[in-house]
Amino acid sequence: MEYRPLGRSGLQVSLIGLGTMTWGEQNSEADAHAQLDLALEHGINLIDAAEMYPVPPKPETQGLTERYIGSWLAKGGRRDRVLLATKIAGPALQPHNPRHIRGDANHFDRANLIAALDGSLKRLQTDYIDLYQLHWPDRHTNTFGRLGYPWLDGPDGAVAPEETLAVLADLVRAGKIRHVGLSNETPWGVARFQQAAERLGLPHMVSIQNPYNLLNRSYEIGLAEFSHRDGISLLPYSPLAFGVLSGKYLDQARPANARLTLFDRFTRYTRPQALAATADYVTLARRHGLSPAQMALAFVNSRPFVASNLIGATTLAQLEENIASASLRLDDEVLAGIEAIHERYPNPAP
Repeated sequence: MEYRPLGRSGLQVSLIGLGTMTWGEQNSEADAHAQLDLALEHGINLIDAAEMYPVPPKPETQGLTERYIGSWLAKGGRRDRVLLATKIAGPALQPHNPRHIRGDANHFDRANLIAALDGSLKRLQTDYIDLYQLHWPDRHTNTFGRLGYPWLDGPDGAVAPEETLAVLADLVRAGKIRHVGLSNETPWGVARFQQAAERLGLPHMVSIQNPYNLLNRSYEIGLAEFSHRDGISLLPYSPLAFGVLSGKYLDQARPANARLTLFDRFTRYTRPQALAATADYVTLARRHGLSPAQMALAFVNSRPFVASNLIGATTLAQLEENIASASLRLDDEVLAGIEAIHERYPNPAP
């Protein structure tokens, strides 16, 4: 397994990281433990969770993902072998945002940050989090596939980055957090946090967890420069676009127990243009004797701004295939083919 720097944290993270958002919904506790064991065997050291997980978020399952990781850690002797990342849920500013986690006004203020972190620490059965992330912005913006910026006037209750960072600094000093990061952020948001950190001597964000895959390369426009110049690593999520890039949903197929078969909320990557692009990527992979899923993952792995590619799986066979992408290097012909498709279908699923 290859290891890369996590921003300027001094930590080295595995090129493949383990995403966990299906644990507690599509995966049982036993499944989660088996995935963690397999990941550890392959050298994966970054485990990413969130207080909101599993997804789709529901009151009756909220926190189960962290509890499953906690019960695995409680078996003993493995906390120092993994880097734990988790996230505080933001306010319910969009219809799909959960309203059952401390209510609608779950802003990034002192009370909510402390409550969220303490809850995660308890569920994870650990004394500290290696990377604590803000799951989505504490303001109205176009995240989670929302097209167009929501030009809204009037206050939205957002907490200033300076205030949020001051609380996070206290939690770092208390030893509960080692490093902090963003998620689902925009260039404007990253810039504000960077400016506040530099001006006030507060913790710098070492990472950003945003979607990045062959159907959504919007990170390259604006945000990649922060990775290059400010050392903020990308932790890409949905590198297979909810499994769409494997090709298993083409021709309106809906495999049994697959995510898009079970849940109708995931429509981001099944727009007509996205499916047309997917068909071309699958054809390209097969023409070169490659697994479509591994080609898609290997492309993400190859980007210089990526620290750890957060893969998810519901079966051990899927997990094995996804981890194997770490050793796949795409040749110039394949990369040229990917760029040609990207020019025909630029970011069809932002």
